[in-house]
Amino acid sequence: MRLGLHALGIGDGARPEVIRAVAVAAEAHGFARLWCGEHVVLVDAPVSRYPYADDGRIAVPADADWLDPLLALAFAAAVTSRIELATGVLLLPEHNPVVVAKQAATLDVLSAGRFGLGVGVGWSAEEFAALGVPFAGRGRRTEEYLAAMRALWSGDPASFDGEFTRFDAIRVNPKPLRGGRLPVVVGGNSDTALRRAAGHADGWYGFNVPAAQVRSRVGVLAEECARRGRAVEELTIAVALSDGTPEHLPGLAAAGVTELVVVGAPPPEPAAAAAWVADLARTWVRPDGPAGAADR
Repeated sequence: MRLGLHALGIGDGARPEVIRAVAVAAEAHGFARLWCGEHVVLVDAPVSRYPYADDGRIAVPADADWLDPLLALAFAAAVTSRIELATGVLLLPEHNPVVVAKQAATLDVLSAGRFGLGVGVGWSAEEFAALGVPFAGRGRRTEEYLAAMRALWSGDPASFDGEFTRFDAIRVNPKPLRGGRLPVVVGGNSDTALRRAAGHADGWYGFNVPAAQVRSRVGVLAEECARRGRAVEELTIAVALSDGTPEHLPGLAAAGVTELVVVGAPPPEPAAAAAWVADLARTWVRPDGPAGAADR
């Protein structure tokens, strides 16, 4: 099982010297991928419920630094050479899909094909309102935007005519390096998110999932894949646990998880951040407990 690290872009993890230290250490210690999430806007007293915590509240303070994930990952790409990079997740319906298609392909080129685009529909009505994007219909908008971006990545010129976006015979370059395609992962823990992953993506990213629920979530994903004539094994399955320990590794592998994502906040000093990553590696990449060793 691969091991990912979701630790960049927020608070101390938004400082360039810490990003450098974490990225370099993660690559050196066997992590397979760096993840970076997104919020363009936070508000002090949100009415919208955060879906990844039991109390419905996001733990990140509204006044915390939160970097644009594509720019943060571009910085991480420049100081590494092997580790993969992914948005976890970019809130796609808040963006212009033509611009995102170009930005994502650019990052893929600059990282020598190491980038994967993780997308989600978003949960904060306040954020959508600030950006002037309708909150209703954001799921349909996300699916259409993915189709439009794939047209841009694979066609030159490309045309698309949808409900939310349309263009005719345009050229958007560069193209992704893997034959005009970029791996897309859909985030979210709901049945709807799993249906979207099965129908529109190359993988699923479950965030803050209780370990006891992983098997059932993957089961729903497999059912949705079967309805579409796909094998669930075609998808990458990345999961960040809300209550994970190394003892969960065999069960996760048996459930079909291909990547365990460790979520954490690095310390503010670069040397301490590098040591923090090394400690995570000792715990998760080569655990000494009954779970055995995680595959690199």
